[in-house]
Amino acid sequence: MDQRIYLIGYMGVGKSTIARKLAKLLNWEVMDLDQAFETRYKISVSDFFKRYDETLFRKLERSLLRESVDLSQTIISTGGGTPCFYDNMEWMNQNGLTVFLKMSAGCLSNRLLNAKKKRPLISGQSKDQLHSFIKKHLQKRSIFYTQARLHFEAESPDIQALAELIKPYLSSAKI
Repeated sequence: MDQRIYLIGYMGVGKSTIARKLAKLLNWEVMDLDQAFETRYKISVSDFFKRYDETLFRKLERSLLRESVDLSQTIISTGGGTPCFYDNMEWMNQNGLTVFLKMSAGCLSNRLLNAKKKRPLISGQSKDQLHSFIKKHLQKRSIFYTQARLHFEAESPDIQALAELIKPYLSSAKI
């Protein structure tokens, strides 16, 4: 049975928020990969992208992801691109339960357009540019996201329903 749950999905889908709510319900811990990165390297992901490059970010992110194997009863909220680089998706499937949080490109566009958090991949785009970018980008990344063992509709997430969906995969969850 899996002792780690990896939440994957596009930026803005709500991975961090759902991770916190699900962890509270299961009485598990939470690891937010982006927060762990920022704490470890003392720089925001956004500033890191500006100062360095995505290749270096992905290498460091992969290393942090691998460290999660030492965690037990933990929900890991990954970055939107985490599953799409190296063998990260395969590794997560081997080392925990992967859950793809799905959302339409239109809903993601609206959420990201109004988001307070700055996202390096979409900064400075108009509403139409953003929607077009997300639609294309989501299509490319779906090849990885759909490899998750479970898929969950996240437009109006029911955390209790998600907990029930994952319950058969867990050895010690008390839902």
